[in-house]
Amino acid sequence: MTIQKKLLVLVDGSERTTQTVNYVKNFMPVDEHARIVLFHVFSGMPEEYRELEQEPNCVNALHQFKNRKMEEKRKIRAYLEQAKENLIAGGFSERSIEVKFHSLENGVARDIINEARNGYSAVVLRRRGMGALKNIILGSVAVKLLQSLTFIPIIIVGQAPPVKKIVLAVDASPASMKAIEFVASLLGGLGYEVCVFHAIPGLGAINFDLSEINKREPAEVDMSDACLEAFKLKVARLFRDVKDRLMASGFESEKISEKI
Repeated sequence: MTIQKKLLVLVDGSERTTQTVNYVKNFMPVDEHARIVLFHVFSGMPEEYRELEQEPNCVNALHQFKNRKMEEKRKIRAYLEQAKENLIAGGFSERSIEVKFHSLENGVARDIINEARNGYSAVVLRRRGMGALKNIILGSVAVKLLQSLTFIPIIIVGQAPPVKKIVLAVDASPASMKAIEFVASLLGGLGYEVCVFHAIPGLGAINFDLSEINKREPAEVDMSDACLEAFKLKVARLFRDVKDRLMASGFESEKISEKI
């Protein structure tokens, strides 16, 4: 299954989103099918402020506020064009990059979610830290997106530059299969190493070596007589299926590892 390489990249004009654009430039494959949309939701003047325009005592304050918003708008538009030039310098064609300056309609998160429904293959947003939980994704908009963008992959960008190594956490769920298809479609044939990772709670209490079971053709196992062997067989089949999907998309066999 081929997934369209169209990324919705969320930008706000900060230094952190400069890092996001740089990450996309170094991570996203440059080809004729790639398309990147730089998307910004501009809040403008809140409705509560507009209601004060008829108040004589608020005229000067509102005028200053409008000027600040106009300057902010100018700076963000300039940043979006700079980000576009940065991507072009990285090898993307001008026609493959679109800038969308969106005026707030229903709320920042809701407007992003509505835009994400327009045929994108993934949404790219930055990680934002706060206090002792700086390594956790925080912020009301980010949390709302994580909760609501269940219909599309999310790429979360940190500060570290991209490397050609991927940890692909898998299980047998339909959502996991979609993640495998996305990674295969986006990065297959580009020389990436991938570690297929499956987590099993309480694994340390048992011997879970798949080396022997992977050497032979899996056979059916009676669950009542050998529950553990049947469980090993299930995981081995999962890994084999994932590896076959990755290799079919261009990943090299020797660059695919497995870990439990």
